[in-house]
Amino acid sequence: MRRSVWPGAAVLLSASLLTACGGPAAPPQATPSGASATATPTETTTAAPSPSATGSAAVTSPPSASWTTYTTAAGDLSFDLPSTWNIKDPAGELAEGGGAFAEVTSEDGRLLATLRTNMATGSTCTEKYAYSVLESQEMPQLAQYGTVPRYTFETRGNSAAAGPPDTPAAAYGITSAPHPEGDSACYMFHFFTWPPNAATFGAFYNPELNRTPGDASLPYLEKAKLYAGTQEYRDIKRMITSLRPAG
Repeated sequence: MRRSVWPGAAVLLSASLLTACGGPAAPPQATPSGASATATPTETTTAAPSPSATGSAAVTSPPSASWTTYTTAAGDLSFDLPSTWNIKDPAGELAEGGGAFAEVTSEDGRLLATLRTNMATGSTCTEKYAYSVLESQEMPQLAQYGTVPRYTFETRGNSAAAGPPDTPAAAYGITSAPHPEGDSACYMFHFFTWPPNAATFGAFYNPELNRTPGDASLPYLEKAKLYAGTQEYRDIKRMITSLRPAG
C-alpha cells in the first residue's frame, strides 16, 4: 500500500474539525510546547488494566508498577498515568472559551496522547476507506445524553488501497461515533461528547514517537499492529480508558 505521509512529529488540528458521519473519529494532537508547565499528578492506587474487548498481540513486559492521578485545572476530569510520565499544560494555546488542554509525555519526552475539551465539531463524510479495528472498549463513565463513547485503536487503508492522503492512518483515542459497518469507513475523527461541546483524548500512531519492536522497514500499518502488543501501548490504553469525571 502507499504509506500515509506523516506531517511532522505531531499533528495539531483546528478546533473546528468536522466529525465523520457514521465513521470513527481521530484526535487532534498538539505539538509539545517548550514553555509549558509540568503539572504534578496526585498519587493514587489504581485498578488493574481493563481487559480488551478485541484480541491483539501478547504483552511482552510487565506493566508500570506505580501510577498517579491527574485532574484537569478546571477540576472536571481525571485520569491515571504511570508515575514516570509527565503532564504538560500548554498555557496560552487554547482557543477562546477555555477548556482543558493537557499533553502526556513519556519519561524521555515523547508525546503519547493529548487531552482537549471544549472543541467544536460538525458532520461530514466525503470519502470512505478500508479499515480495521485493533481494539474497542466502551467507556460508560463518560456517557452523555444516552450515548456511551468507546476507546478504539483503529486504522484506515490496507495493502490493496491506501488510507487518507497526507494523514497518519492509525490512531487510538475516544469516540462517540458508532462502530463502522461494511468494508469501508469514513476518515478517523476521535471526538466524544463532553460539555459544553466535545472533547478528544488520544493520538495518531507515530512510529517516531511510539516505540515499536520489529524491523524499521515494515509498512506503517504493520508497525501499528505490532505496537498494539507492547506494554507502552497497554499503559496508554489503561490511561485513556481511566478518564472519568473528577470527584
